Parts: sequence; C-alpha cells; structure tokens
Amino acid sequence: MTTRLTVRRIATAIGAGAAVCALTLGGANIADAKIQPVDTSCTNNGGHEPGGQQPTCTGGGLTQNTENQNPAGHAPPGQN
Repeated sequence: MTTRLTVRRIATAIGAGAAVCALTLGGANIADAKIQPVDTSCTNNGGHEPGGQQPTCTGGGLTQNTENQNPAGHAPPGQN
C-alpha cells in the first residue's frame, strides 16, 4: 500500500467521523419543539366565519377552529 492511498483513507475516515458527529449534534434540537394548538378562526352554526371574531371566539354559538403549530408558527406536516 502506498503512502498516498493510506493518507487518503485516513482523511476519508476522519471526514466521515466529522460528518456523523455534526449530524447527530445538529439533529438533537429538533425534538425539543413543542407542538401546541393555536386558535386560527371561528365558525358559526352555518359554517361561516363571523366578522370581528378572529382568531379567538368571543361569544356563544361559535366553534373554535385550531391548528397545531410549533414555536416558529408553522404547522408541522401530519399534525393537523
């Protein structure tokens, strides 16, 4: 085995190890996000949105519509 091939293999192994460490440390914070329901709109018995009531319902006979969101304000796929 030549020196050039040995150096190349060592560099590849170090690079692969660094990539594995970066991916495991970078992905650790993804699971920390809390998904919480957020008020989005109201509907009345007829299925229409009454004016001036969004996003939180203030009155009787209204149905609160919510959407699951993460702290960034986005709806995660498959959560609604």
